[in-house]
Amino acid sequence: MKRIFATRAQHGFDWIDLTDPSLKEMEEIAKTFSLHETSVKDCLQPDHLPKYEIVDHYNFIIFRVFTKRALAEADTIHELTNKIAIFFSSDYIVTIHRTTQALIDEVQAKAITTGGCNDIYCVLNRLIRASLLTFEEPSAKLASSLDYFEENVFLKQRKAPVLRGLYYVKRKVDVIRRLLILSFEIIDKIDAPEQRNIYTRDIRDLYVRIQSIYDNLSENTAQLLSAYFSIASHRTNEIMRVLTIFSVFFMPLTFIVGIYGMNFHFMPELDWYFGYPIIMLLMIIITLAIYAWFKKKGWL
Repeated sequence: MKRIFATRAQHGFDWIDLTDPSLKEMEEIAKTFSLHETSVKDCLQPDHLPKYEIVDHYNFIIFRVFTKRALAEADTIHELTNKIAIFFSSDYIVTIHRTTQALIDEVQAKAITTGGCNDIYCVLNRLIRASLLTFEEPSAKLASSLDYFEENVFLKQRKAPVLRGLYYVKRKVDVIRRLLILSFEIIDKIDAPEQRNIYTRDIRDLYVRIQSIYDNLSENTAQLLSAYFSIASHRTNEIMRVLTIFSVFFMPLTFIVGIYGMNFHFMPELDWYFGYPIIMLLMIIITLAIYAWFKKKGWL
């Protein structure tokens, strides 16, 4: 679907927006603005990573935005984000995306309909800012998930669901951090000295803040996973400790039972009248002695 948001006659520049363009529409756009075939090819790749290119007479940006339609177990770039391709020069801007993006309409309403922008760079700044803001809401949800899993790890002693949930949180945080790192070049070139202004500085500040949030989330997730495995290891050690204590108690008793269970003919103790109670008493004494020794050592 092709939409024309601004025209050179009315606004001083052209803004054309394409949603899930057909091959014919892409060929027309490429011909109209003399776009290089490699740029068009990159534009059509759904999983292309963020980048900024200066190609002859135009600039080419690929930016990724977080999608609200992502499933709870989504953990890849393609599942978590959507791609927006931007071609622009001094007198036109072309935005291309496969799915409908609300932020495009919001920017168009604020920048064009209400007359908030009078040049290409103002529109571009608003687009990049709106794209960055899509990562703000998921960061709050991921932080809330971490709080939930932290409570489960330290208080409720759940196992598989916690580990599975932490895995998906870690994957999402790592994917978004990677995208933000790759997006730094875009932010850096937009805030280049020759076109730096209060709006580009604001975008850089927003980028730094969001990057910092995901850095903290990544660190907290790693620490929580480490704590989880430490607690799991501690619980395993406690179980082994209890089993070892039981084995120490039963080892001498099993030894005694083993000896008198051999049933050799010449075993005088088997014919004693008090043989059975003596053996039982001996086993009780050994058990109490082991218990007292463990208690003295602080192992019980």
